[in-house]
Amino acid sequence: MIKVLFVCHGNICRSPMAEFVFKDMVKQRGLTDVFSIASSATSREEIGNPVHYGTKNKLREFGINVEGKYAVQLCREDGNHFDFIIGMEQRNVVNILKIIGKDSKSKVCRLLDFTDRPRDISDPWYTGDFDITYQDVYEGCKALLRECDQILKEKENKWI
Repeated sequence: MIKVLFVCHGNICRSPMAEFVFKDMVKQRGLTDVFSIASSATSREEIGNPVHYGTKNKLREFGINVEGKYAVQLCREDGNHFDFIIGMEQRNVVNILKIIGKDSKSKVCRLLDFTDRPRDISDPWYTGDFDITYQDVYEGCKALLRECDQILKEKENKWI
């Protein structure tokens, strides 16, 4: 099983968008039993709050439902549990490392680091632009899935 955790500041905009976009991609590929996918926040500001209406509305356009998702905070144990801990921007990466400690297995990175154009994903809480955020999240999730395909192929070769 490949365990993926998406992380942003509040866990109401970008990281739940990435969580549910990636879950949808995985479901479309028939790989739901191969992945564990979640999201969390580096801050405590939004803990217990539902997904931001801008993210909900954007994902609804693609038939993706986020009902039942509430913001949770990243904890130290997550560093041991997940295979990938993926921030939306460099500031998230810095804060993730403050929470989980050492990253000796190189689990922590930004989502768009998997693409040909590594960069931060702008926070729509401030920009108000959920369209651009969705495009970036989709691009990153697609690239992450390609990376996971490679991991799964390597595991298959080991089993043969």
